[in-house]
Amino acid sequence: MSRLTIRTVDNAPAASLALMQKSIANNGFLPNLIGVLANAPAALESYVTVGEINSRTSLTLAEREVVQLTAARIHGCDFCLAGHAAVAMKKAGQPAEAVRALQAGGATGDARLDAVAAFTQAVIASRGAVGDDAYAAFLAHGYQEQQALEVVLGVSLATLCNFANSLAGTPVNPQMTRFLPGAF
Repeated sequence: MSRLTIRTVDNAPAASLALMQKSIANNGFLPNLIGVLANAPAALESYVTVGEINSRTSLTLAEREVVQLTAARIHGCDFCLAGHAAVAMKKAGQPAEAVRALQAGGATGDARLDAVAAFTQAVIASRGAVGDDAYAAFLAHGYQEQQALEVVLGVSLATLCNFANSLAGTPVNPQMTRFLPGAF
């Protein structure tokens, strides 16, 4: 059970309704995270806006999902582990084995994706004060300053979601439970 109210279009603040309806149209259902964030229209707007900006970075969808899955694992957010596993497999075309590995903190077998995961972990662990060796290892895989900052952007998006879900105790929607760690 969620500690915070999971709003629906029937009981949400008016300022959240348009974004909630957009989420329903995009997903076919209302993710519980959106229902939680709807309690604070500015938080919901921030999530949607930063998510849209994040989608325009130079990182591929697969790389962005590595950031999200890595952050969700570190922050202990099952909701995001399931949701981003679904996106990684369905939209980014990542194999189930690679997604399972990311959920568990293991290697995917793709050196560039593993470099993104390692750099994301270093960003979170050091609160951005990444050591020279970790930064050099990221750059050695063909990434540049732009992508390093885009990882930080992705971590900021993940932090909003992960922390909101942790505060709320957001339950995973039934449509997403098959993507929880150990379920596929």
